[in-house]
Order: sequence, then structure tokens, then C-alpha cells
Amino acid sequence: MMNDNFSAEAVSGSVDNYLVELSQVSRHFGAVQAMVGVDLKIRPGRMMSILGHNGAGKSTLIKILAGTLPQSSGSITISGEDVTHRYNMRRAYAHGIRCVFQELSLCPNLRVFENTRVLHPTLSGRGWRNTARRLIGDALDRIFPEHGIDVNSPVCELPLSQRQMVEIARAFTVVDAPIRVIILDEPTSSLDPSCARQLLDFTRKIRHYGIACIFISHKLREIIDYSDDIVVMRDGRITAREVSNGLSESDLLDKMGMVAASAPAAGPAAAGGDGGRMCVEHLCESYVPFPFYVNVGEVVGLAGLSGHGQRELLLRILAAAKHADRTLRVTGEAVYIAGDRQNEGIFPLWSVGENLTIGVLKQLTRRGLVDLAEEEKIALEWRDKLKIKVPFVGDPITGLSGGNQQKVLVARALACRPNVVLLDDPLRGVDVQTKNELYAEVRTRIQSGCSFVWFTTENAELAICDRIYVFNQGLITDAFTQGEYTEDRLIRASFKGGLVDVSK
Repeated sequence: MMNDNFSAEAVSGSVDNYLVELSQVSRHFGAVQAMVGVDLKIRPGRMMSILGHNGAGKSTLIKILAGTLPQSSGSITISGEDVTHRYNMRRAYAHGIRCVFQELSLCPNLRVFENTRVLHPTLSGRGWRNTARRLIGDALDRIFPEHGIDVNSPVCELPLSQRQMVEIARAFTVVDAPIRVIILDEPTSSLDPSCARQLLDFTRKIRHYGIACIFISHKLREIIDYSDDIVVMRDGRITAREVSNGLSESDLLDKMGMVAASAPAAGPAAAGGDGGRMCVEHLCESYVPFPFYVNVGEVVGLAGLSGHGQRELLLRILAAAKHADRTLRVTGEAVYIAGDRQNEGIFPLWSVGENLTIGVLKQLTRRGLVDLAEEEKIALEWRDKLKIKVPFVGDPITGLSGGNQQKVLVARALACRPNVVLLDDPLRGVDVQTKNELYAEVRTRIQSGCSFVWFTTENAELAICDRIYVFNQGLITDAFTQGEYTEDRLIRASFKGGLVDVSK
């Protein structure tokens, strides 16, 4: 029976001791062991967080749970039924297992409500469109009040944060199968703090109906505040299991074998840059309240809620570096590192090496032919420099974890030896270890005079920046140096009316 309400009857499912049991589950890709002998038991009504650095096996584990990737060995039991053989996404759905993937699975050419039917193919008949609109609209309203999403909009026209909301809400729509286990893979990575809190508060509500949540996040505070159980993975194995109560962030880092992320010290003078020489300058007189500029060897932060003009400014700077702009002057070469790596970053049909070296292809071409030996040399150099976890640069980039894909994009940009690097929330969904490695590369680059314009939705990353511009509704509402930064000032500026229009 169709039921679009989150009632106990619709979603509670099994009340067995364990909803899902994995026993000695492994997965290998050729000679590479992605997951080894994993035992996992998922109880109803609890949130289990899975921790580990990029490449630790988390993505492989959730793909096996969601039925999108078969295990190489081991057994899977759901609600007491052995489903090991021929377990797939359709069977997972029938058993009430839903997954919100970090790399969004929506069809960009379809409208929001049409994507709901993709998940629920039994929606049919003359009235399926209105039913689908109601399902996704109600789910969005429950999870993200005042979301502002038109369910008739094509997905490709939505900003990344709203696409993430639709992906999440769609997983909570109920048609012909109840929800028993919801897998959330970095669900808050594209959300602003307010929407992230709404989602996590919602997970507390649904657990009262017996739904189990599997939560993956690199935001340790979220894990501590909302989890019941914590599992740590390393090198494809589970290395620790804990009840979350009483654990601190340092405890979790210790269990993962990591140290806290350490951002590069702010200040162009300390970094060795030339703080008196500009490489980006806005020439419009109306910019006087908060003159926008970037000095050589400086890191400038763009803050505020996502989708308020930061990305547009980055793209304007990129365009001004290639073509004359009457209001924006850029000195030298600029490169852009996308945070939305699936739609704007990687070439999914290409190898790791091809993705990495595409920016320097012109330098590698002689008489119309690419020097393949030199191309591989550059790819190997950057693989080792940024510790990209791939044995062969000829392997498909889609086989890498999200964090390692992001490293490839960073390597592609830096291999061009640019003067200005434009970063569009590039460390979204990236683990602490990877952040430290990329921060170290930033330190090296600013010492040689490279400048960074960095949009981030993680306030902790603002420690990287020498100066910070706060955006709201396409306008700059405040600007201050690192020494003047307070979280209260940032929050106030993120919600007040703007004074400087960055679109002109």
C-alpha cells in the first residue's frame, strides 16, 4: 500500500536484534584488496558512524550494503534472511535499504519530481506525476523547512546544495517498500550549517521509528553529537568499534591514526609573498566600502552561506584572467578547482593520469603528438607529491575515492604552475589526513608567490586565510583580516544586507 507519511507502520520495518549482518565480507579489484574480512551488525533505531581516511574502504562497504557492488566473498543477512547470492540494488530496496551517495545519483536532465519516479518505478498510472510531486515535496518540507526548491525544476538548474537536499529527501520517500536502513555518505558536505543541523535533527526523529542510520562524515563534531556507535576503518579493515558516548575529537583522530588538520599560517609576509603587490583587484568605485583585492602570495577567503555569490566571483576572476574585464584586473594565469567534481571536475571515462595532465597537454605536444613518456612522468610526480592512492596512473579515475579524486583536481591545477588558484569549496567531504597534505602544498605554493582565493563552507578552514570577505545574497557584507575574525562576526555578516555588489 502506498504511504507517503513517515509513520511507524510505514517505516519501522523489522524489530529483530539486527537488521543487517555482514560476515567476513571482502572485496578485491584485481590484486587490490579494497575490503578485507569485515564483520558488521546493524541494530534498529541507532546511528552508526563509519570513520576512516579516504581510501580506507568506507565507500566499498556502503556500496556493498546498498547492493550497487557485489562482494567477492562473505555473507550478507537482512532481517534474518540470507541474501548473499544475487544481492543487488533492487533487493536492497525491497528490504528497506536506501543510500544517499556522496557523488549525487540524480539524473540532471530530469525534473526533481521525475527523479523521484526513478527511485520508485512502481509509480505509474495517469496520476503518477502529482503523486511524485507530493512525495518529494513533503519529504523536503519535513527535513528542510523553507528549502525553497521547486519540484518542477530540472535538477541541472539547481545549485549543488539544493541537489544534495533533493538526493536526501528522495531517499526518505516511501511508496511500496518501507525504510529500515538509511545510508548517508557525507550528506552534509554540500549543506550550510543550518541545513546540516536540520538533517541531523531529522535523523534523531526517524530513529524513534526503528530506522537505522549509517553515517559517514569527516566532520567529527557531527559524529560525536549524533552517533550512537562508531566504527573505524583502515586499509579495508575494521580496526575499532566504540559506543560514541564520552568520546572526544582527539579520541577519534587517535583511533584513525591521524593528527588534527593544521591549516597554513595566515599572512603573506610570513609566507614569503609580496603583500604590497596585487594580482587581483576590483576597479569599480562602488567597491569602496570593502575594496576587493588579492595580494601576491596571499590566501583570501570567501565566506558566508553557500550559493550567495562566492562561486560567481571565482568564475569572474577566472574569466578576467583570460579576457579583459573593465571592472576586474587579474595579473598572470588563474586556474579553477571545482568542488562539484562529478559535474565540473573529473572526466569519468579517462584515467587518473589523463585527468591530471590535461591542463599541461599543450606543453607536452610536439608537432601534434603528445609525449606519452613525459605525460606519465608528470602524472607519477604529482601522484607521489599529493599521495594520491592509486597504484597505476593508467587506472580509471572513477575507481578512486572522492578524496583522492579531489587530489587529482588539485594536482591538475597546480601542475599548470598558476599565479592565482581559485578554489570552490574543494575540501568538501575530504578527510583530515588529505586536508593536511593539501594544506602543506598550499604552504609551499604561497612561499613561491602563488595566491589563493578560497571559498569554504567550513568555518575552521578560514584559519587558512589572510583576509576574509563575507557574502549574502550576492553581496559582500563584511571584510576583515584573520586577526579580526570571530565566529559571531561571521554569522552576523552572513545574514545581514549587503553593501558591495560582486556581480558588477
